[in-house]
Amino acid sequence: MHRLRLTVERLRPLATRALLLVLLVGGLIALGRSDALHAELLDVLEAAKRVIAAHPVGGPLAFIGLSALSAMLGFVSSAVLVPAAVYAWGATLTALMLWIGWTLGGLTAWTLAALFGRPVLRWIVASETLRRYQHLLDKRPRFSSVLLFQLALPSEIPGYLLGLARYPLPRYLAALMLAELPYAVGTVLLGVGFVQRDTATLLAVCLVGAVALAIIAQALRKRNGA
Repeated sequence: MHRLRLTVERLRPLATRALLLVLLVGGLIALGRSDALHAELLDVLEAAKRVIAAHPVGGPLAFIGLSALSAMLGFVSSAVLVPAAVYAWGATLTALMLWIGWTLGGLTAWTLAALFGRPVLRWIVASETLRRYQHLLDKRPRFSSVLLFQLALPSEIPGYLLGLARYPLPRYLAALMLAELPYAVGTVLLGVGFVQRDTATLLAVCLVGAVALAIIAQALRKRNGA
C-alpha cells in the first residue's frame, strides 16, 4: 500500500485554517460584546426563523444543498448561514444537516471526477490546485492517509483528487464522513456561542480546534518521515 505525501509547504492549509479560526473567534467575541449589534443580530435571526418556519421542507433542503455546494466549490461557504440555522432548528439538527450536506458535496465531487475527469473539473476547480496536490496521490493510499488528507486540506480538494485516482468509493465515504463530522460540530458550536454570546464556548472551540489541527499536522509529518 502506498501513502499520501504532504510536504511542509503543502501543510500550509492547516496553518491557514488555524489562523482563520483564531481570527474568526476573535471577531465573533468582539461582535458579541456590542449590545446594539447583538440586538440587531437577534432581529435578523428572528426574521430568518419566520421565513424558515414558513418553508418546513424547502428550508432544510436548501441548507443541505448550499452545504453540499460549499464542499465542492471553494468560493461558496455555508458557515454564514449557521447562526440562523441554529436559531431556527437548534444545534443538533443543524450539525446533522451540515454533516449530510458536506458529505453529499464530497460524494458529488468524487463522482464528477471519477466519471468525467479533468475536462469537467477544469470548470469547477482551478487547474493549479489540482496540479499542486496531484503528485501527492498514489494509486492505492492507505485509509489512514486518506483520512488525514481529508482532514488536512480544504474540503473541495480531496474528493476531486480521489475521484480522479478512482479511490474506492466506500473507503472514501468512510473517510469523508469521519473527517467532516468534527468540522460540522465545531462550526455549529461557533454558531451557538455567537448567538448566545457565550465566550467560553467560542474560546473552547478555538482551543480544541487549534490543538486538533496541530495534531493532524504532526501526524502527517511523522507519516512523511516513516
